Amino acid sequence: MIRRGPTLEDVAREAGVSRATVSRVVNGVRNVDPAIQDVVRQAIERTGYTPNAAARSLVTGRDPHPVARTETVALVVCGAGDAFAARVFADPFFGRVVSGAVTFLRGRGAHPVLMFAESEAARRQVVDHLRRGSADGALVVSIQADDPLPSMLAAAGVPLVLFARPPEGPALSYVDVDHHEGGRLAAAHLLARGCRRPATIRAPRDLPAGEARLAGFREALERAGRAAPPVVEGGFTVESGAAAMRRLLAEHPGVDGVFAANDLMAQGACEVLRERGLSVPGDVAVVGFDDSSVAVTCRPPLTTVRQPVERMAAAMAELLVGRLQGASASPTHLVFAPELVVRESA
Repeated sequence: MIRRGPTLEDVAREAGVSRATVSRVVNGVRNVDPAIQDVVRQAIERTGYTPNAAARSLVTGRDPHPVARTETVALVVCGAGDAFAARVFADPFFGRVVSGAVTFLRGRGAHPVLMFAESEAARRQVVDHLRRGSADGALVVSIQADDPLPSMLAAAGVPLVLFARPPEGPALSYVDVDHHEGGRLAAAHLLARGCRRPATIRAPRDLPAGEARLAGFREALERAGRAAPPVVEGGFTVESGAAAMRRLLAEHPGVDGVFAANDLMAQGACEVLRERGLSVPGDVAVVGFDDSSVAVTCRPPLTTVRQPVERMAAAMAELLVGRLQGASASPTHLVFAPELVVRESA
């Protein structure tokens, strides 16, 4: 029996990094952290791996699609709970992220693969899958402030870019929108309409983006000399927005303007107001956030703060592709400006 020589997979396993990372070190791509390069070189020595000249040529100039050795990029969506995947498909926000990333990647011959990381076991599976080189990098969309997956992937040497700024941890590339400015735009619009008692349906407390939207909304009202607004927490769903609106009406019956931290919650608020016989925007003006498809189908159509999700997702994919093709490994941060889109609800 002929004994096979050590492979890239053997080196990756020995070094505890991804196959793609080993490939970049072997082929002299400059965007690999020096410490990781040392770990890989030591693993090469221990395993006795010898690079194959034909394989090297795939990366060093003759590959018609140099985005990645496997031409596959993982789009990893992180959350929590058994029903997480179902919630993802029900929320138009995630569909916009997928659309923007997929459109960019397919135009460059790369094949995106959707993965979910909704539990500790699922996170370990994702890291193991990517460490073995099944994809050349990861686009990570996380809705948890304390999500450990980005740090786990970085430690495994997997190239990645995040959708949304991480609250802490290793310095990583990301794209985001100026959520604070978005909250300010919503408050300014409600005040310009003459609302005297605005309130807000906030995002879950563990979401940094939601905290920033709330802070921008509050600060704009404070600068205008208004009292602190009533705040009720929602869960980014139509049902939670409806429940929050019922609570606002019960506890603050004089509310005449509402800023909901996403369009789904704004839709729920509009439904409750309509059930109570209140006019939108005549009695209560409503502003959402995202400018998703919900904003157009809602009755009345939503005034909302638009975050350019498709462009952000495409930029996220472009950053990852650039890194895979040898661009600087230094973290890059792209923050997009929000825009107020005025329709009939406010």
